[in-house]
Amino acid sequence: MTGWGRSDATTAPAGRGGSSNPIAALTVAVLMVAGALMGSVNLLLDGIIRPDARWVYGGTMLLLVVLAVPVGLRRRIDRWSIFGLVLLGDLIYLVVALTIADPLRYASPLMMLFSAFVAAWFLDGWMFAAQLLVTPVVLAFALAGSYENMPGLAVQVCVDAGVLDLVAVGVFLLRRRNERLLASTQQLSLHDPLTGLGNRRHLEEQAARVWRQARREGVRVTAMVLDLDHFKQLNDTHGHAAGDAVLRAVSRALGTTVRPQDVLARLGGEELAVLGMVGDAGEAHRLAERLRAAVGDARTDAGHRVTASIGIAVVRPADGEDPADSLWRLLDSADAAMYQAKQAGRDRVVAMLTPRPRPPLEIESTDGSTVEAGAEPETRAG
Repeated sequence: MTGWGRSDATTAPAGRGGSSNPIAALTVAVLMVAGALMGSVNLLLDGIIRPDARWVYGGTMLLLVVLAVPVGLRRRIDRWSIFGLVLLGDLIYLVVALTIADPLRYASPLMMLFSAFVAAWFLDGWMFAAQLLVTPVVLAFALAGSYENMPGLAVQVCVDAGVLDLVAVGVFLLRRRNERLLASTQQLSLHDPLTGLGNRRHLEEQAARVWRQARREGVRVTAMVLDLDHFKQLNDTHGHAAGDAVLRAVSRALGTTVRPQDVLARLGGEELAVLGMVGDAGEAHRLAERLRAAVGDARTDAGHRVTASIGIAVVRPADGEDPADSLWRLLDSADAAMYQAKQAGRDRVVAMLTPRPRPPLEIESTDGSTVEAGAEPETRAG
């Protein structure tokens, strides 16, 4: 195993209406503008809006557009803002219904689908439940003037609110199903399905956290590469099922041995890695010895066991370096140390200290220019 490299693919987390989710902001803004444009058509038709309420109706449509502009331009909206806009949408429908001459004909409860859709797709928990409860209340006030008796109003409100809430719940359940599928896909992309350990991509994603914490605390970063000894011989003799069982047993043993802040990952085949922080190379060596002992003690139900050759590399992180690139360089060094452990007889730990390269020393040449130490001054023509 040589030539560790950066993982080619990356996984972007799927946001659900957080403050950094531009899709949520654009969707809400588009729905607001679309609702305002559709509602403004009534201003061009006679006999739809009550004459004494035209300015209220027109101002309400204008308010929708005004509020949509900053939401769309900022491309940022948090969950509380979405909840507020959903309630505002309910209020706007109520205002529209009260300014329309005949709400049953020109202010259909289907107008509340805008609020229902946004609430179902971007809200969770009590916020979504609150919208479901607000819907029949708004409809009751909006349609009260169109019915002379309470039973007729109650039936109409129950039918309309039931349809709206049913649609909202359906969209909500569809969204949650999609989110579970995305979470499952992300879990598979970051973890090894056989052992449950993180994979190379997970290791690379954790590198930034480890490097940042190590610089803050003034400690070193260590990488350890563990290769199970004679694993191919075990597979050939007892079958791949026995090899898989050994890998699972070793993974469980290592998982109970590493420290909480360490990152344990399977790199591929019978090779595993541990990334963590240590005060010095001695601490890294002691941890590696505990890991080696844990591998040797791990046994399957059939009694199969293996040993491990472990290579260690230790480095002090520097400001400005890319953690992912530094991780793979460190793993290359640990990999080389692991091969030395193999050549020395297996079932042992070999450490390789990885010094941080110093920046070149700049000196002043005889003509006043600055050159790097060991470099030749630039030759001037003429």
